Amino acid sequence: MAAVKSQPTRIVIVGGGYVGMYTALGLQRKLRSGEASVTVIDPQPHMTYQPFLPEAAAGSIEPRHVVVPLRRVLKRCHVVTGRATKIEHARKAVTVELADGHVEEFEYDVLVSALGAISRTLPIPGLPEVGIGMKTIGEAIYLRNHVLSRLDQAASTNDPELRRRLLSFVVIGGGFAGIETLAELEDMARYALRYYEGLKPEDMHWVLVEAAGRIMPEVSAPLGVYTVEQLEKRGIKCYLDTRVKSLEGGHVVLDDGTEFDSDTIIWTAGMKANPVLRNTDLPLDERGRVRCTAAMQVVGLPGVWAAGDCSAVPDLSRTEEDPNATCVPNAQHAIRQSKLLAANIVASLRGKKPKDYYHKYLGSVAGLGLYKGVADVFGLRFKGVVAWFMHRSYHVMFMPTVNRKFRIFVDWTQALFSGREVVALGQIHDPKAEFDRATKS
Repeated sequence: MAAVKSQPTRIVIVGGGYVGMYTALGLQRKLRSGEASVTVIDPQPHMTYQPFLPEAAAGSIEPRHVVVPLRRVLKRCHVVTGRATKIEHARKAVTVELADGHVEEFEYDVLVSALGAISRTLPIPGLPEVGIGMKTIGEAIYLRNHVLSRLDQAASTNDPELRRRLLSFVVIGGGFAGIETLAELEDMARYALRYYEGLKPEDMHWVLVEAAGRIMPEVSAPLGVYTVEQLEKRGIKCYLDTRVKSLEGGHVVLDDGTEFDSDTIIWTAGMKANPVLRNTDLPLDERGRVRCTAAMQVVGLPGVWAAGDCSAVPDLSRTEEDPNATCVPNAQHAIRQSKLLAANIVASLRGKKPKDYYHKYLGSVAGLGLYKGVADVFGLRFKGVVAWFMHRSYHVMFMPTVNRKFRIFVDWTQALFSGREVVALGQIHDPKAEFDRATKS
């Protein structure tokens, strides 16, 4: 007679981003009552839909609407707000530093590594001091307030050198994140200038620096060229095949000899695997990602799964041309992998064979500001307002929950009739300043 399990299978998901949240959503829908318990561990109590961060920074979307509260949507899961610091599969335990600072261990029967990538930085003098990232909702809110506050300061000064520094904005990195952030923020600042006496669009200096010879390698070369042409028509200076040598004190030095001062330096130059993975006994590839099979099972470790940016999942759509091809780290793969991953975990629990992940690349879409965009879908190229509409439609389709889809649609509708919001709420970055001033008066 077969033994009956007295306790449900303990499933622990490390990471609450795309893969973590979507996998947990799939599991809570598919698992039978009492079949398994699901625990999701992440430092933040929400999942951030990163493709909408540029629009949140530019005021087209309310920032709260691009994040999804994990506890609200994962009602049948246990959500832990804490940072995983160690994974010991030999002991089947995850060490977590919780929000209040104390450390706990979470034991598991099934583990899902859904750790997201982090910004890849370079040893450039001054970068840690002046660089601003663009991977979190906090950074998006900060950038919005920062850019608008620079317009306020520039309108208040009579010093031409200080004004030029304040109105010089630099984005380093020409991938999707960099181009969309640059285009949306420039569009927002240009719109805001109508309310500033004495400031004109030509007073602003927006700069893109990209080390490669082209931008957005995910789209076709002609669309990349078109995007650069459109940015330059808006007065944005694009430096391709160019590297940053120094950023000390906000003084930008490029390797072609160009030098200028800037008070806003945004870093979007790539990603790297989460360093937590180095503190595990999971098999990693040369880029620090977890080695996986095409079914997203970790190589050689039954009961351990991985997907998303920090997983090396074979890309079966490209293995004929490159036997070692792995899925690129983007939202398109992360969302689709997580849906299959949930089904594979349930199948494995029920003694069935998991399915291999196969997703042929459909194309890419990018927004370049209000009513502007590029799209490369099924080999067809689209530009302008059509591509902009495709960009918005695609991403709202994959935004989790009907609640968030509706809120974003309402935000867009309001902006269509009332324009962008151009209010800087910089006080949120120092909320006690006014109270402290009052106590000293």
